[in-house]
Amino acid sequence: MTGFVIVEDDLSGAEVAALLAYHRAEMMRHSPPCSVHSLPIARLREADVTFWTIWQGDALAGCGALKQINAHHGELKSMRTAPEFLRRGVGEAMLLHLIGEARLRGYTRLSLETGRPAPFQAAQTLYEKHGFRECPPFGDYTEDPFSMCMTRLLDTPLTPRF
Repeated sequence: MTGFVIVEDDLSGAEVAALLAYHRAEMMRHSPPCSVHSLPIARLREADVTFWTIWQGDALAGCGALKQINAHHGELKSMRTAPEFLRRGVGEAMLLHLIGEARLRGYTRLSLETGRPAPFQAAQTLYEKHGFRECPPFGDYTEDPFSMCMTRLLDTPLTPRF
């Protein structure tokens, strides 16, 4: 991960808006609209969400957000790697950053929703490597054949599973 920097972001940059538009388009390409749970920029700016970007020099490499569900439970949102940075450790670096932030906030559980179809397999594998396991829908999510909820306890070590 040499040369990458993660910063809290106010979502005002054009390149961030473009990456989030790409993120939503990719979700819509692989899932029906009712199964897409990406947050619009205005929602990502609300007080219960913190958004970060990861950069290499002036190039935006990816993004991710942490949404507070309650005082002990957080949710990963808007995890996306820019296409030109795929398979370079960006997603894993952001995931580890978000897990660390969740721990600093005192969360004991961290959850996420991702797609179930084959194009989401790389994300599922990354989450599983870092202790996330499939779980029933949480929060406002419902059973959906295109959607998978995952969770992990944060009182367990960060030892990756290979």
